[in-house]
Amino acid sequence: MSLTARDRGALAAGLMGLVATAAAAWLLITPPAGGGALADQSIEGASFIEVASSPEATPHGELVIDVQGGVARPGLVVLAGGARVADAIEAAGGYAPSADLLAAASTLNLAATLGDGQQVFVPLAGLAAAPGGGAGSSGDGDALVNLNSATPEALEALPGIGPVTVQKITAARAERPFSSLDELVERKVLNRGQLDDIRDLVTL
Repeated sequence: MSLTARDRGALAAGLMGLVATAAAAWLLITPPAGGGALADQSIEGASFIEVASSPEATPHGELVIDVQGGVARPGLVVLAGGARVADAIEAAGGYAPSADLLAAASTLNLAATLGDGQQVFVPLAGLAAAPGGGAGSSGDGDALVNLNSATPEALEALPGIGPVTVQKITAARAERPFSSLDELVERKVLNRGQLDDIRDLVTL
């Protein structure tokens, strides 16, 4: 069957429409020249920004602090870096009933920051302040060591007193200050020989 001029025109228009649709689809699925490299650069840029916005935290180092005197639990406490004197006292259980709060307020700066290995000594009630930050005085210039307020270092400097005995002395005086030298033997803090060795070097 022969096609009329009108039929041939309609067929040609239909073929041209199919060609145009195929060309449009090809352009949509084919990236432009250099497009792959641009896409890679965009991905790398996004990855870099994400890493830069999430820096690793740098934690403070720990501090080991020796808390002695009028606190509930004298001894070593572990605190975070940047801790203050008030934090050390709190970690040691807070002030004990034996603490001299007025003396503590005048000798301790609760806001002061601490360094590793530092000691915090809370004054005990009814005791004279220890000269040099720990050793007590009898008041007559003999510079005797006050067993109720001396630092652990001053106690350990006494003859026959080692670290274990120092811990016993500081724990016992925090619970209840000594009222006599013989009380150290009665409370099993020292034996009689130890007391005799230091009797002329200490006071209360």
